[in-house]
Amino acid sequence: MKNNTSNNRKGVMGRLIKTIFEFYPVLLPIVVGCIIFNAIVSAIPAVFMQNIIASVENTWQSGDWKAVSGEITQLVLLLVVCYVLSLIASFTFNRLMAIITQGSLKKFRIKMFNGMQDLPIKYFDTHNHGDIMSYYTNDIDALRQMISQSIPQLMSAGIIVLSVFCIMMYYSIWLTLVVLVGVIFMFIVTKKVGGNSSKYFIRQQMALGEVEGFVEEMMNGQKVIKVFCHEEESKADFDKINNRLFEDSESANKYANTLGPILNNIGNVLYVVVALTGGLLMISKAPNLSISGLAMGISIVVPFLNMTKQFAGNINQVSQQINAVVMGLAGAKRIFELIDEQPEEDHGYVTLVNAREEAGQIVECNERTGMWAWKHPHKDGTVTYERLTGDVRMYDVDFAYEEDKTILHNITLYAEPGQKIAFVGATGAGKTTITNLINRFYDIADGKIRYDGININKIKKEDLRRSLGVVLQETNLFTGTVMDNIRYGKLDATDEECIDAAKLAGADDFITRLPKGYETPLSSNGSNLSQGQRQLLAIARAAVANPPVMILDEATSSIDTRTEVIVQRGMDALMKGRTVFVIAHRLSTVKNSDVIMVLEQGHVVERGNHDQLIAEKGKYYQLYTGAFELE
Repeated sequence: MKNNTSNNRKGVMGRLIKTIFEFYPVLLPIVVGCIIFNAIVSAIPAVFMQNIIASVENTWQSGDWKAVSGEITQLVLLLVVCYVLSLIASFTFNRLMAIITQGSLKKFRIKMFNGMQDLPIKYFDTHNHGDIMSYYTNDIDALRQMISQSIPQLMSAGIIVLSVFCIMMYYSIWLTLVVLVGVIFMFIVTKKVGGNSSKYFIRQQMALGEVEGFVEEMMNGQKVIKVFCHEEESKADFDKINNRLFEDSESANKYANTLGPILNNIGNVLYVVVALTGGLLMISKAPNLSISGLAMGISIVVPFLNMTKQFAGNINQVSQQINAVVMGLAGAKRIFELIDEQPEEDHGYVTLVNAREEAGQIVECNERTGMWAWKHPHKDGTVTYERLTGDVRMYDVDFAYEEDKTILHNITLYAEPGQKIAFVGATGAGKTTITNLINRFYDIADGKIRYDGININKIKKEDLRRSLGVVLQETNLFTGTVMDNIRYGKLDATDEECIDAAKLAGADDFITRLPKGYETPLSSNGSNLSQGQRQLLAIARAAVANPPVMILDEATSSIDTRTEVIVQRGMDALMKGRTVFVIAHRLSTVKNSDVIMVLEQGHVVERGNHDQLIAEKGKYYQLYTGAFELE
């Protein structure tokens, strides 16, 4: 299990570096070069120190101070030049790293958001929206810290440690072995304490997503919470989730905060041990085993003590970044999972185009003419056009959201051009599911759905949905003006077209009474409007699109009876000449339908117009005579 986790992290790190390199193929190598140069410069002062001390030792014996002063001056000037170059490299690295970090995060957000737009509706139905938001906040922030701080510091510390180790080996293998023993002990402590810290940091990241998901859910349901006096229960539920986050965060930071002081003290002890060992070797005049061949002396021991401090300090720095790296990799893993989510499949090739008729032939055109046509490309390179009429038929359709839990059974319906088809039945009977299948938000398990005789699987989803106007039961308004929200149905619509659509839907009256009329800004899903007003805007949005087929899912459910009379006139005008699917409980909306289909537990139990179904005295008759709402 641990090996799999380690391999996963290596895979994520490899992919992350590869992706950043693809984003910045020129800047990233420059940054790496600057980091390497800085790290090497940070390691070489020990060499200068050894040379200076050795020169002083030799001069002490010879007494030629004039010669040594020139040599020391040269060494100091050379060191100053190295530090100036290091300063330039450090400035360059920090400036470029800011560009790479923020630019990479921007591109990751774009990749996530663009990929999210192509995901099927099922993904959003099965994932907590707050947890999805966590990808863009917590995970991106963890990735930011890793890219901007942890990876550069780890790289720099690693190169310094390697450089210092080579210099140590060059001057004294005996003292290097002493340092290695201390470093091995530091690694054991880091693995033990840091491993526990990493485990809890990952759990903290997961718990944070749960907290955000819960808070988002509570914010959306605040009115329901207050209506049912559920405040105390909500607090209790939040406390449970928040306590899990607290416990994981406390454990993670407890181990992380303990590790630094432990390693610092081990480094201090190691410094003393190296000093004692060096002193003993000097006093005993033991032979110095080294690559340089230099005898053990003060010029070796003093620089070695500085290198020991530098070595231990960088090991400590590496250990301090482990948790940030683990959190960053956990965030990167989640980000890549979202990016890798399978997009909505679309194998359609029939497209929807604007058309006009010339000499009895359908011709494609760019401008809107009020006439639509299906464009069929053929294997031989030819193209044929078929006029969109709005004939929708379902044949023996079965569907299940989950396997072995069939929602719709053997559904067959015929909606001829211009007909109004109504679905009635109890909640959960499958009414909305049928409209979801026509939109291809979900694909059927068995059977066929044909649109103007074309299997809808052959129609590109974007074009299929463009031909359908939908007013959903749940209204969603976006940040912007009232005019912007109406224009959402047709982005190139003029202000006059939007106003006409609002008048058709019966929304113009209340819009003109708003503080800024059609330019009134909306936010928080139109919280400054009533539910009925929001639904009127949704109807206006569908009206401005002027599609040949309309789907009205409880379009008037939040409108009062007086307003409904106004809206119904607009709806009748909107539905004229169009194929319309209506889901409604109110008899005023259902009664004048051409065909009424009564659904019960996923089966069509009755079909016919209002008079026929009343005469049959079946389920519809019971609903009609037993209540004024079809519930």
